[in-house]
Amino acid sequence: MSETTEQTGRLIGEPGGGPGPGSSIGDILRNWLGVFARQREATIFVVAIALFVYFGLSDTSSFISQSNAINLFSAFAAPIIIIAIGEVLLLICGEIDLSVGFIYTFAPFIMFFMNEYYGVPAWLSIVLALVFGLVAGWVNGFITVALGVPSFITTLGTGFILAGLALVLSHAEPHPLPPATLTIGKYLATDGWAQFIWAVILVAIFHVVLTRTRWGLYTISTGGNALGAREAGINIGRIKYGNFMITGLLGAFVGVQVAFYTNDIDPLAGGYQPMFYAVTAAVIGGTAMLGGSGTILGAFIGAIVLAALLDGFDVQGINANSVQIVFGAAILIAMVGNVQLARIRERGRMV
Repeated sequence: MSETTEQTGRLIGEPGGGPGPGSSIGDILRNWLGVFARQREATIFVVAIALFVYFGLSDTSSFISQSNAINLFSAFAAPIIIIAIGEVLLLICGEIDLSVGFIYTFAPFIMFFMNEYYGVPAWLSIVLALVFGLVAGWVNGFITVALGVPSFITTLGTGFILAGLALVLSHAEPHPLPPATLTIGKYLATDGWAQFIWAVILVAIFHVVLTRTRWGLYTISTGGNALGAREAGINIGRIKYGNFMITGLLGAFVGVQVAFYTNDIDPLAGGYQPMFYAVTAAVIGGTAMLGGSGTILGAFIGAIVLAALLDGFDVQGINANSVQIVFGAAILIAMVGNVQLARIRERGRMV
């Protein structure tokens, strides 16, 4: 073998190229490890695996059972995942929606009133509940973009309004699901893995939207450099309107799903907790709070981490007073890991 051929073989085996015929197993592993570690989702993925191993080994009789797996992924993870998709898009373009949990609360009441009081067909009452989410998102976008109110304040205010409306219209009491909607509910939430399957489908769709379409590029540009994006001809107001509406739609969808899953429409469901879980999932998954970068897949894994923590603590019977402490500490540890890994990437020290 000539010297040139040997050099080529060594170069092929180096990080960034494919493993050459002469590459050792160590070189190949180091190559793949470098590729993996450069991914923004790497840290949170490792945290997720560690949590599943820990909870699985500490309580093998229940945590890894099929019934608990359905509960973990559908009841705990799916709502966080779906709402987090919208929050990722908003955070990337420099905004946030604090009202999405109250859109989640109010949307099932639209379905109930339309079907029970006005005789609207079941499928159309569900569609109208989702349309309500779009309208609520548009209102948030209008107040933020057209009137110039910071989205934090806008959505804080609209969230309180929706919470009050839900309590007034329901007389602060849960309502039963309209019987005519139950068949549709089977496909949305009540049939085993349905909620999680919907979450995976939506993650796949919006991952492609964010990484492979003009809308995703414009969203990133809007949050990264609004002035530059505007000068490049991007209608940043339209991008923000659209992402608020997507978030509202997803919040309404989750509200309808949870109503079917719990078999009632509760005016105290939703609220700030699912929104905070979703934002947390987005941030620990690698989305920047100040805009300009983010990942749908990272939010997906981040939501599973939060769900594993919530479900694992529940299975282990950890005292409710202690759960918040451990939960907060786990979030901080995950975030510290993400920040440190990002710094290593920036310095070019990755293997």
